[in-house]
Amino acid sequence: MILELGADAEEYGRAALRAFDAAGGDELVVRADADPAVRDELVSPVLRGLGAFDLKPRADADELEAAAALCRSAGYWALPYPVAECLSVPADLDADGLIVVAEHAPAGAVAGLSKRWAAVTLAGVRSTAVAQPSAGPGLVAGLTLTEIDADGADDVALGLTLGCWTLLGMLDRALDLTKAHVRLREQFGQPLAKFQGVQFQLTDAEVERAGLDMLAKYALWSIATARPEAVDDALALRSAALEAADVVFRVCHQLHGAVGFCDETALSWLSRYSQPLRRLPWGLSGTRELLVERAGRTGLTGLYA
Repeated sequence: MILELGADAEEYGRAALRAFDAAGGDELVVRADADPAVRDELVSPVLRGLGAFDLKPRADADELEAAAALCRSAGYWALPYPVAECLSVPADLDADGLIVVAEHAPAGAVAGLSKRWAAVTLAGVRSTAVAQPSAGPGLVAGLTLTEIDADGADDVALGLTLGCWTLLGMLDRALDLTKAHVRLREQFGQPLAKFQGVQFQLTDAEVERAGLDMLAKYALWSIATARPEAVDDALALRSAALEAADVVFRVCHQLHGAVGFCDETALSWLSRYSQPLRRLPWGLSGTRELLVERAGRTGLTGLYA
């Protein structure tokens, strides 16, 4: 197995970072939060310029890697747009995006978008999905589902995995912001970064982020090679992503102090908009339970063996 993205995918991700920055960067999520109806006009032109809607991650391994790199860049800027969902839609569904949902109280971060949504459960039940008009925190809306078929078992892994790549991008940014903060802020006459306790905390957070990076690439390879365990690998990735997010955001908030919860701080917006990814379709305990139900008897294989 090759656990690195190709050079073209890496460059595509860097181009996406620059494009999102040029389009407004941190201001995009602030404006979308104030008025969810502007999400499409804020972000869609940038994605079209990047050729994002032309990517076919289900059909080509190189485009799968490009899709992952794009999701990571979107997460880095907390882009207020369901990039992973739009990239996950299978060709046989007449929809603009696919949302992986829980069996009960299905929801997605799609408030304010006039698109055709489809939904799929872990059991593979696919439905059309209509977002309810009210928007909750993180631009989340409840979904009204109308069942289509039960043929979506193979659709779940990509949706879960690309969502984790988005969350990985958020952890990248949270750590970058925190490293810059502790170099700038001083206490007792020296930068916070000089204190050993701060260095230990950042090391713990970086270990979690780096481990998630490796597992995300493994899950991508599992999808690209059509492994029968791809959904199990995606669930294992999600479990690891949620654990890493807990550690990274805890450390970053601790080191920022109270300012990390102020709207003037980018970390606050990152943390807030990571919540839909961390809670939907299942939180950490729910994800672990589902993983045990699926792989508890045989265990995980490949990288986990």
